[in-house]
Amino acid sequence: MTRHSASVCTLQPSKFRRHLLLAVTTLALLAFAPSQLINTSYATDVPTHLTGLDAREGPFQRLILRGGILVNGEGAPPVGPVDIVIVGDRIERVAVVGYPDVPILSRGRPVAEPGDREIDISGHYVLPGFIDMHGHIGGSAPNIPPEYVYQLWLAHGITTVREPGSFRGLEWTVNQAQQAAENAIASPRIIPYAGFGIGSAEPIITGEQARAWIQSAHDRGAQGVKFFGAPPRVIRAAIEEANELGMGTMMHHAQLNVVRTNVLDSAEMGLTTMEHWYGLPEALFTDQVIQNYSPDYNYQNEQDRFGEAGRLWAQAAKPGSDRWNLVRDRLIELDFTINPTLTIYEASRDAAAQRNAEWHADYTLPTLTRFFKPSRYAHGSYWFDWTTEHEVAWRENYRLWMTFLNDYKNHGGRVTTGSDAGYIYKIYGFGFIQELELFREAGFNPLEVLRAATLSGAEALGLEEEIGSVIAGKKADLLIVKENPLRNWKVLYGTGHYQLNEDNEPMRTKGVLYTMRDGILYDAQQLLANVREIVEYTKQQEAAAAATAE
Repeated sequence: MTRHSASVCTLQPSKFRRHLLLAVTTLALLAFAPSQLINTSYATDVPTHLTGLDAREGPFQRLILRGGILVNGEGAPPVGPVDIVIVGDRIERVAVVGYPDVPILSRGRPVAEPGDREIDISGHYVLPGFIDMHGHIGGSAPNIPPEYVYQLWLAHGITTVREPGSFRGLEWTVNQAQQAAENAIASPRIIPYAGFGIGSAEPIITGEQARAWIQSAHDRGAQGVKFFGAPPRVIRAAIEEANELGMGTMMHHAQLNVVRTNVLDSAEMGLTTMEHWYGLPEALFTDQVIQNYSPDYNYQNEQDRFGEAGRLWAQAAKPGSDRWNLVRDRLIELDFTINPTLTIYEASRDAAAQRNAEWHADYTLPTLTRFFKPSRYAHGSYWFDWTTEHEVAWRENYRLWMTFLNDYKNHGGRVTTGSDAGYIYKIYGFGFIQELELFREAGFNPLEVLRAATLSGAEALGLEEEIGSVIAGKKADLLIVKENPLRNWKVLYGTGHYQLNEDNEPMRTKGVLYTMRDGILYDAQQLLANVREIVEYTKQQEAAAAATAE
């Protein structure tokens, strides 16, 4: 924009429209996550011995896991004891080898060959590796080492992560995905998505520009695209181009654009996945077209944004109504995936519980602790004056939201798990296990929770032939835990489950013992120890810097 001596700008009408659209688009992205775009300092150096490479073995020429109880992720109930034979990065065989509570007979067990590795996991539970469909590699607060994020994911059984937006830079994220695939870093499998329009020198206002941007993102290695909103003609062209290129698509239906493109609109355009829940109540409106905002609402005020979002489901059609059923059935017909990230809003209905979660002391970096505190500048730090009324409204919001998710699942719709950790008191890995507990609260039975966290995610990614369940021929992605998680998902937390032992003394279980990705076995307890040391190391570095400054 040209500056003149007078305080008047002269722009041609066409130029003005382009600049205005660029400003609105930028505002939408900044409003979603200001720190993601403003932070330029992304990570501190982690000592080499704390990168997680010390906690892994394999892949093995041939590995036999002996005597576990398998829950394969495809809906089958637990079965065991089983021996699981893994060759390289693939599951070669799953053999049922006996009966519970009696000694296993040697007859019929896979025979060990010279050079084989055998691990006795008798009585332990084996589950498929979890798929986090909404996992940012840091980027919320400054100075989050990726090694911190990766190890927390792996330590909680997460073996695949869809990275939405790649806000640290698409090239950086694609490089991390390649390093993970080559086993050069200790990390889950990474599926990089690009944030639509990010990096474009000009505002994207035509279908041709949208298609060109999608093609560029594809050529740079993006496997999918995340949208926040744009004019319908732009969204439609971008989705069509992405689908033609075999890329995935996901959308946070931001309030700045949702009136023109709600979830049903975008699904009809060919969108494959919705994030969170924005856009779904709007598709269910019957008595209005626009959310009933208060007169003083300002989207850039984070408490306004999240406070009034908690009253949105109450404005939608009621469960079982004609509109409710129509939207549900049409989305299912379109093979549409809902990725709700229930966990990321949990503090809205009980801020104190999430602010004081027991893992913060040992596993939360100081930069995240600062980021979570109330701030008018930080996305998701909206506790300016969070009241009982806010929390009560959000509890009702959850009830209706969960009702739709359970109904959607019961009628054949696909629902997947995602954490969106790094915001709103949520820590990587821990937030994902909270997501499993929230799915259970929503009415999913334990096997349905597991399927949402594994095979459903693989299906949404188009990877169901490779990952998502523990069966012969698939990638060797799994986790091993001593206790039964179908009885109690809390046993998967890195802090373990708090309970009494046989001596009437309080104790904690250990959490996940081993996570395997592509046939590489990670010691989850060592990964957790590394993270604790990273957090302590960072605290000491900051304390030393503060002392020097004094």
